[in-house]
Amino acid sequence: MKCVKKIVGKRENEDIIAYNVVFDNGFEVEILNLGGIITKIIVPDKDNKFENVVVGYKNIESYITNPSYFGAIIGRTAGRICDARIIIDDKSYNLSKNYDTNQGHGGYVGFDKKIWNVEVLEEVNNITLKMETKSLDGEENYPGNLDVIVSYKIYNDYKIEILYEAISDKNTLINMTNHSYFNLSGNLKSPITQQYMKLDSEYMLEIDESCVPTGNKINVKNTPFDFTSIRCIGDSIDSDNYQINIGKGYNHPFLLNGDKNIYLEDRSSKRAMKISTNQKSVVVYSMNFTDDEVLYNGKINQRRYGICFETQSPPIGKDMCFIDDSFVRKNEKYIQKTTYEFFVNRI
Repeated sequence: MKCVKKIVGKRENEDIIAYNVVFDNGFEVEILNLGGIITKIIVPDKDNKFENVVVGYKNIESYITNPSYFGAIIGRTAGRICDARIIIDDKSYNLSKNYDTNQGHGGYVGFDKKIWNVEVLEEVNNITLKMETKSLDGEENYPGNLDVIVSYKIYNDYKIEILYEAISDKNTLINMTNHSYFNLSGNLKSPITQQYMKLDSEYMLEIDESCVPTGNKINVKNTPFDFTSIRCIGDSIDSDNYQINIGKGYNHPFLLNGDKNIYLEDRSSKRAMKISTNQKSVVVYSMNFTDDEVLYNGKINQRRYGICFETQSPPIGKDMCFIDDSFVRKNEKYIQKTTYEFFVNRI
Protein backbone atom coordinates (compact mmCIF):
# COMPACT_ATOMS: atom_id res chain seq x y z
CA MET A 1 0.00 0.00 0.00
CA LYS A 2 1.10 3.56 -0.54
CA CYS A 3 -0.03 7.17 -0.30
CA VAL A 4 1.11 9.58 -3.00
CA LYS A 5 0.84 13.35 -2.56
CA LYS A 6 0.46 15.51 -5.64
CA ILE A 7 -0.19 19.21 -6.14
CA VAL A 8 -3.15 19.30 -8.52
CA GLY A 9 -4.02 23.00 -8.51
CA LYS A 10 -3.99 26.29 -6.66
CA ARG A 11 -6.55 28.40 -4.89
CA GLU A 12 -5.10 31.88 -4.77
CA ASN A 13 -1.70 31.27 -3.07
CA GLU A 14 -2.57 27.90 -1.56
CA ASP A 15 -1.71 24.51 -3.07
CA ILE A 16 -4.53 22.04 -3.63
CA ILE A 17 -3.04 18.64 -2.82
CA ALA A 18 -4.50 15.26 -3.73
CA TYR A 19 -3.71 12.35 -1.41
CA ASN A 20 -3.99 9.14 -3.41
CA VAL A 21 -4.14 5.96 -1.31
CA VAL A 22 -3.68 2.68 -3.21
CA PHE A 23 -3.59 -0.88 -1.88
CA ASP A 24 -2.10 -3.97 -3.52
CA ASN A 25 -5.61 -5.35 -4.21
CA GLY A 26 -6.46 -2.30 -6.36
CA PHE A 27 -8.60 -0.45 -3.80
CA GLU A 28 -7.98 3.27 -4.32
CA VAL A 29 -9.20 6.38 -2.51
CA GLU A 30 -8.29 9.98 -3.36
CA ILE A 31 -8.94 12.91 -1.04
CA LEU A 32 -8.08 16.61 -1.41
CA ASN A 33 -6.78 18.90 1.31
CA LEU A 34 -9.40 21.32 -0.06
CA GLY A 35 -12.56 20.61 1.90
CA GLY A 36 -11.45 17.05 2.66
CA ILE A 37 -13.12 16.25 -0.65
CA ILE A 38 -13.31 12.60 -1.69
CA THR A 39 -12.77 12.53 -5.46
CA LYS A 40 -12.29 8.78 -5.96
CA ILE A 41 -13.35 5.54 -4.36
CA ILE A 42 -12.33 2.81 -6.79
CA VAL A 43 -13.62 -0.69 -6.07
CA PRO A 44 -14.20 -3.89 -8.10
CA ASP A 45 -17.39 -5.26 -9.61
CA LYS A 46 -18.40 -8.92 -10.11
CA ASP A 47 -15.86 -9.23 -12.94
CA ASN A 48 -13.09 -7.60 -10.87
CA LYS A 49 -13.33 -4.42 -12.94
CA PHE A 50 -12.25 -1.42 -10.87
CA GLU A 51 -14.24 1.80 -11.28
CA ASN A 52 -15.03 4.98 -9.40
CA VAL A 53 -18.21 4.81 -7.27
CA VAL A 54 -18.45 8.48 -6.27
CA VAL A 55 -19.54 11.43 -8.39
CA GLY A 56 -16.83 13.98 -9.16
CA TYR A 57 -15.78 16.80 -11.44
CA LYS A 58 -13.46 16.57 -14.42
CA ASN A 59 -11.53 19.76 -13.65
CA ILE A 60 -9.89 20.57 -10.32
CA GLU A 61 -11.09 24.17 -10.63
CA SER A 62 -14.68 22.97 -10.23
CA TYR A 63 -13.89 21.79 -6.71
CA ILE A 64 -12.92 25.33 -5.67
CA THR A 65 -16.53 26.50 -5.96
CA ASN A 66 -18.02 22.96 -5.68
CA PRO A 67 -21.66 24.09 -5.97
CA SER A 68 -22.97 20.56 -5.30
CA TYR A 69 -20.60 19.96 -2.34
CA PHE A 70 -19.28 16.78 -4.02
CA GLY A 71 -17.36 14.65 -1.52
CA ALA A 72 -16.77 17.46 0.96
CA ILE A 73 -16.63 17.75 4.74
CA ILE A 74 -19.65 19.78 5.85
CA GLY A 75 -19.57 22.03 8.93
CA ARG A 76 -20.00 23.63 11.29
CA THR A 77 -23.54 22.44 10.72
CA ALA A 78 -24.86 20.12 8.02
CA GLY A 79 -28.20 20.74 6.36
CA ARG A 80 -30.39 23.80 6.55
CA ILE A 81 -30.98 26.03 9.56
CA CYS A 82 -34.43 27.59 9.37
CA ASP A 83 -34.37 31.37 8.86
CA ALA A 84 -30.58 31.28 9.53
CA ARG A 85 -31.27 32.20 13.14
CA ILE A 86 -30.28 30.43 16.34
CA ILE A 87 -30.36 31.20 20.05
CA ILE A 88 -27.57 29.98 22.33
CA ASP A 89 -27.43 30.94 26.02
CA ASP A 90 -30.25 33.45 25.44
CA LYS A 91 -28.23 35.24 22.77
CA SER A 92 -29.53 35.42 19.22
CA TYR A 93 -27.21 34.80 16.28
CA ASN A 94 -28.12 35.70 12.70
CA LEU A 95 -26.25 33.35 10.40
CA SER A 96 -25.57 33.90 6.73
CA LYS A 97 -28.53 33.15 4.43
CA ASN A 98 -26.79 31.24 1.68
CA TYR A 99 -29.84 28.97 1.07
CA ASP A 100 -32.51 31.59 0.27
CA THR A 101 -33.95 32.50 3.69
CA ASN A 102 -32.07 29.70 5.44
CA GLN A 103 -28.48 28.80 6.12
CA GLY A 104 -27.12 25.67 4.51
CA HIS A 105 -24.05 23.48 5.10
CA GLY A 106 -22.21 25.93 7.33
CA GLY A 107 -22.69 29.12 5.34
CA TYR A 108 -20.90 30.82 2.48
CA VAL A 109 -17.48 29.65 3.67
CA GLY A 110 -18.03 26.35 5.42
CA PHE A 111 -15.59 23.53 6.11
CA ASP A 112 -15.93 22.45 2.46
CA LYS A 113 -14.03 25.62 1.46
CA LYS A 114 -11.12 25.28 3.89
CA ILE A 115 -7.61 24.09 3.07
CA TRP A 116 -6.98 21.47 5.75
CA ASN A 117 -3.64 20.48 7.27
CA VAL A 118 -3.06 16.79 6.54
CA GLU A 119 -0.93 14.19 8.32
CA VAL A 120 -0.48 10.73 6.78
CA LEU A 121 -0.37 7.84 9.27
CA GLU A 122 0.47 4.32 8.09
CA GLU A 123 -0.29 1.07 9.93
CA VAL A 124 -0.14 -2.59 8.88
CA ASN A 125 -3.44 -2.74 6.99
CA ASN A 126 -4.59 0.87 6.76
CA ILE A 127 -3.63 4.45 6.04
CA THR A 128 -5.16 7.38 7.92
CA LEU A 129 -5.38 10.90 6.54
CA LYS A 130 -5.65 13.04 9.67
CA MET A 131 -7.01 16.44 8.66
CA GLU A 132 -7.03 19.46 10.96
CA THR A 133 -8.41 22.99 10.81
CA LYS A 134 -9.67 25.81 13.00
CA SER A 135 -12.93 27.73 12.86
CA LEU A 136 -12.55 31.05 14.65
CA ASP A 137 -15.06 32.67 16.96
CA GLY A 138 -17.58 34.56 14.82
CA GLU A 139 -16.83 32.66 11.62
CA GLU A 140 -20.11 32.59 9.69
CA ASN A 141 -21.35 34.18 12.96
CA TYR A 142 -21.09 30.99 15.02
CA PRO A 143 -19.83 31.41 18.60
CA GLY A 144 -16.60 29.83 19.81
CA ASN A 145 -13.12 29.07 18.57
CA LEU A 146 -13.37 25.53 17.26
CA ASP A 147 -10.54 23.01 16.80
CA VAL A 148 -11.52 20.32 14.31
CA ILE A 149 -9.99 16.97 13.33
CA VAL A 150 -11.44 14.71 10.65
CA SER A 151 -9.66 11.38 10.20
CA TYR A 152 -10.19 9.24 7.11
CA LYS A 153 -9.00 5.73 8.08
CA ILE A 154 -8.78 3.69 4.89
CA TYR A 155 -8.43 -0.09 5.23
CA ASN A 156 -7.14 -2.55 2.65
CA ASP A 157 -10.40 -4.55 2.82
CA TYR A 158 -12.45 -1.84 1.07
CA LYS A 159 -13.49 0.03 4.21
CA ILE A 160 -13.33 3.73 5.10
CA GLU A 161 -13.94 5.05 8.62
CA ILE A 162 -14.52 8.76 9.05
CA LEU A 163 -14.02 10.09 12.58
CA TYR A 164 -15.06 13.69 13.27
CA GLU A 165 -13.75 15.39 16.42
CA ALA A 166 -14.17 18.98 17.55
CA ILE A 167 -13.94 21.10 20.69
CA SER A 168 -14.96 24.72 21.31
CA ASP A 169 -14.11 27.34 23.92
CA LYS A 170 -17.78 28.45 23.97
CA ASN A 171 -21.15 26.75 23.85
CA THR A 172 -21.88 26.33 20.15
CA LEU A 173 -23.43 24.19 17.43
CA ILE A 174 -21.61 21.33 15.67
CA ASN A 175 -23.20 18.91 13.23
CA MET A 176 -20.72 17.54 10.71
CA THR A 177 -21.01 15.08 7.83
CA ASN A 178 -19.50 14.08 4.51
CA HIS A 179 -21.29 14.95 1.27
CA SER A 180 -20.15 12.21 -1.12
CA TYR A 181 -22.56 11.14 -3.85
CA PHE A 182 -22.44 7.41 -4.56
CA ASN A 183 -23.17 5.52 -7.77
CA LEU A 184 -22.30 1.83 -7.61
CA SER A 185 -22.71 1.25 -11.36
CA GLY A 186 -19.13 2.50 -11.67
CA ASN A 187 -17.89 5.54 -13.58
CA LEU A 188 -21.45 6.94 -13.72
CA LYS A 189 -22.73 4.39 -16.24
CA SER A 190 -26.35 4.42 -15.10
CA PRO A 191 -28.61 6.53 -12.83
CA ILE A 192 -29.13 5.74 -9.16
CA THR A 193 -32.84 5.24 -9.88
CA GLN A 194 -31.82 1.74 -11.05
CA GLN A 195 -30.06 0.90 -7.78
CA TYR A 196 -31.52 -0.60 -4.59
CA MET A 197 -31.56 0.80 -1.07
CA LYS A 198 -32.43 -0.25 2.47
CA LEU A 199 -32.58 2.04 5.52
CA ASP A 200 -32.88 1.23 9.22
CA SER A 201 -35.57 3.89 9.54
CA GLU A 202 -39.27 3.78 10.33
CA TYR A 203 -39.74 7.55 10.52
CA MET A 204 -38.74 10.50 8.36
CA LEU A 205 -38.97 14.18 9.17
CA GLU A 206 -41.57 16.29 7.42
CA ILE A 207 -40.10 19.28 5.56
CA ASP A 208 -41.72 22.53 4.48
CA GLU A 209 -41.50 24.28 1.11
CA SER A 210 -37.99 25.55 1.92
CA CYS A 211 -36.87 22.01 2.82
CA VAL A 212 -36.43 22.59 6.56
CA PRO A 213 -37.98 20.22 9.13
CA THR A 214 -41.31 21.25 10.58
CA GLY A 215 -40.77 19.21 13.74
CA ASN A 216 -43.26 16.54 12.69
CA LYS A 217 -42.32 12.89 12.21
CA ILE A 218 -43.95 10.75 9.50
CA ASN A 219 -44.19 6.97 9.69
CA VAL A 220 -42.76 5.70 6.42
CA LYS A 221 -45.05 2.66 6.21
CA ASN A 222 -47.11 2.66 3.00
CA THR A 223 -45.33 5.79 1.73
CA PRO A 224 -42.66 6.39 -0.97
CA PHE A 225 -40.18 6.72 1.92
CA ASP A 226 -40.45 3.12 3.12
CA PHE A 227 -37.05 1.47 2.63
CA THR A 228 -37.30 -0.79 5.67
CA SER A 229 -37.09 -3.60 3.11
CA ILE A 230 -34.74 -3.32 0.15
CA ARG A 231 -36.31 -1.87 -2.99
CA CYS A 232 -35.43 0.09 -6.10
CA ILE A 233 -34.79 3.79 -5.52
CA GLY A 234 -36.67 4.69 -8.70
CA ASP A 235 -39.88 2.90 -7.72
CA SER A 236 -41.53 5.91 -6.03
CA ILE A 237 -39.10 8.78 -6.57
CA ASP A 238 -41.52 10.63 -8.87
CA SER A 239 -44.76 9.58 -7.16
CA ASP A 240 -47.57 12.08 -6.55
CA ASN A 241 -46.72 12.72 -2.93
CA TYR A 242 -46.54 16.16 -1.32
CA GLN A 243 -43.19 15.51 0.39
CA ILE A 244 -41.73 14.04 -2.81
CA ASN A 245 -42.96 17.06 -4.75
CA ILE A 246 -41.27 19.46 -2.32
CA GLY A 247 -37.91 17.73 -2.61
CA LYS A 248 -38.27 16.91 -6.32
CA GLY A 249 -37.40 13.40 -5.19
CA TYR A 250 -35.64 12.33 -2.00
CA ASN A 251 -34.17 15.21 -0.02
CA HIS A 252 -35.30 14.28 3.46
CA PRO A 253 -33.99 13.40 6.93
CA PHE A 254 -34.66 9.83 8.03
CA LEU A 255 -34.44 8.97 11.74
CA LEU A 256 -32.22 5.93 12.18
CA ASN A 257 -32.97 3.07 14.54
CA GLY A 258 -31.77 -0.47 15.21
CA ASP A 259 -28.23 -0.94 13.92
CA LYS A 260 -28.41 2.43 12.13
CA ASN A 261 -27.33 0.83 8.87
CA ILE A 262 -27.78 2.06 5.30
CA TYR A 263 -27.41 -0.35 2.41
CA LEU A 264 -27.03 0.33 -1.32
CA GLU A 265 -26.51 -2.12 -4.18
CA ASP A 266 -26.26 -2.16 -7.95
CA ARG A 267 -27.62 -5.43 -9.33
CA SER A 268 -25.85 -5.15 -12.66
CA SER A 269 -22.29 -4.71 -11.36
CA LYS A 270 -23.11 -6.57 -8.10
CA ARG A 271 -21.33 -3.82 -6.17
CA ALA A 272 -22.80 -3.12 -2.74
CA MET A 273 -22.02 -0.87 0.19
CA LYS A 274 -23.02 -0.65 3.83
CA ILE A 275 -22.93 2.56 5.84
CA SER A 276 -22.99 2.44 9.64
CA THR A 277 -23.00 5.46 11.92
CA ASN A 278 -23.47 6.66 15.49
CA GLN A 279 -25.67 9.53 14.31
CA LYS A 280 -29.42 9.93 14.87
CA SER A 281 -30.35 10.57 11.26
CA VAL A 282 -29.36 10.52 7.63
CA VAL A 283 -30.41 13.05 5.01
CA VAL A 284 -30.91 11.12 1.78
CA TYR A 285 -30.51 13.31 -1.30
CA SER A 286 -31.09 11.79 -4.73
CA MET A 287 -29.29 14.49 -6.74
CA ASN A 288 -32.54 16.10 -7.88
CA PHE A 289 -30.76 19.24 -9.04
CA THR A 290 -27.49 19.61 -10.92
CA ASP A 291 -24.94 22.33 -11.53
CA ASP A 292 -23.26 23.34 -14.79
CA GLU A 293 -19.84 21.86 -14.05
CA VAL A 294 -18.41 19.05 -16.18
CA LEU A 295 -18.25 15.64 -14.48
CA TYR A 296 -15.31 13.27 -14.91
CA ASN A 297 -17.25 11.38 -17.60
CA GLY A 298 -17.32 14.58 -19.70
CA LYS A 299 -21.04 15.22 -19.19
CA ILE A 300 -23.05 17.87 -17.32
CA ASN A 301 -26.51 17.96 -15.81
CA GLN A 302 -26.64 14.25 -15.06
CA ARG A 303 -29.61 14.47 -12.73
CA ARG A 304 -29.95 11.51 -10.36
CA TYR A 305 -26.59 10.02 -11.21
CA GLY A 306 -25.60 10.05 -7.54
CA ILE A 307 -27.15 9.60 -4.12
CA CYS A 308 -25.88 11.32 -0.99
CA PHE A 309 -26.16 9.90 2.53
CA GLU A 310 -25.56 12.74 5.01
CA THR A 311 -25.21 10.98 8.37
CA GLN A 312 -25.77 13.68 10.99
CA SER A 313 -28.00 15.04 13.72
CA PRO A 314 -31.38 16.20 12.40
CA PRO A 315 -31.20 19.61 10.69
CA ILE A 316 -32.46 22.60 12.69
CA GLY A 317 -35.98 23.42 11.52
CA LYS A 318 -38.99 25.53 12.42
CA ASP A 319 -38.87 27.18 15.84
CA MET A 320 -35.35 25.79 16.19
CA CYS A 321 -36.64 22.23 16.50
CA PHE A 322 -33.81 19.70 16.89
CA ILE A 323 -31.30 22.40 17.90
CA ASP A 324 -30.48 20.45 21.06
CA ASP A 325 -29.09 17.63 18.93
CA SER A 326 -26.42 19.97 17.53
CA PHE A 327 -25.68 21.81 20.80
CA VAL A 328 -22.17 21.21 22.17
CA ARG A 329 -21.01 22.72 25.45
CA LYS A 330 -17.77 24.58 26.02
CA ASN A 331 -14.80 22.16 26.23
CA GLU A 332 -17.09 19.19 25.52
CA LYS A 333 -15.72 16.94 22.80
CA TYR A 334 -17.89 16.37 19.73
CA ILE A 335 -17.41 12.93 18.19
CA GLN A 336 -19.10 11.55 15.10
CA LYS A 337 -18.21 8.31 13.36
CA THR A 338 -19.42 6.91 10.05
CA THR A 339 -18.08 3.84 8.25
CA TYR A 340 -18.38 2.87 4.58
CA GLU A 341 -17.83 -0.76 3.55
CA PHE A 342 -17.74 -1.87 -0.10
CA PHE A 343 -18.12 -5.44 -1.36
CA VAL A 344 -19.45 -7.59 -4.18
CA ASN A 345 -22.82 -9.19 -3.48
CA ARG A 346 -22.86 -12.36 -5.58
CA ILE A 347 -26.22 -13.61 -4.29
